[in-house]
Amino acid sequence: MVQANVDRDWDARYRSGETPWDSALVSRELRIVLDERPIVPGRAIELGCGTGTNAVFLAQQGFQVTAVDCSAPALEQAAEKAQQAGVSVDWIEADVQHFGDHLQPFDFVFDRGCYHCCRRTDLPGILTTLANITHPGSLFLCLAGNANEQTEHGPPRVTEQEIRDELGRLFGVEFIREFRFQDAGEVEGPLGWSCLLVRKSD
Repeated sequence: MVQANVDRDWDARYRSGETPWDSALVSRELRIVLDERPIVPGRAIELGCGTGTNAVFLAQQGFQVTAVDCSAPALEQAAEKAQQAGVSVDWIEADVQHFGDHLQPFDFVFDRGCYHCCRRTDLPGILTTLANITHPGSLFLCLAGNANEQTEHGPPRVTEQEIRDELGRLFGVEFIREFRFQDAGEVEGPLGWSCLLVRKSD
């Protein structure tokens, strides 16, 4: 019942357009990482894809993309974006905290703000999902709110040590660095962590 209420809240916000986290811009940090690193396009998944801007971008870069969100209205908008862009994305409506055991693991995982929400309510759930959808060597680009900046508004925040303690159970660290989110209507968004992680061998 609690999860159903949460899902309805996301649905209502996407229907109303009350989505300050959705800039409708491709993540600048995602672009930078793909430019910096020799990541060969393969099977990719985005967790908490929202209206699909980044999933569509990944498909345009040659990735075979699956994208997951709990909100049907968000996925409807995402599917329209993919159609307009002329790319194919496998859109899945699901709770990302209990997901992925039926899928083949992916080579690249992208998360812009999913982990930092899910860890507050069900850290074991999101870690199980990440274990389900990755194989040894999978890359995970996780963008999360940064506890070094305390403001009244903005995303949920996490410390670097919490990231290392929690995600380090599954992943080795390529880098953890600070960056700025791009939020709708803002030139410079909240401070975040950009984390490029690699799945450890089982």
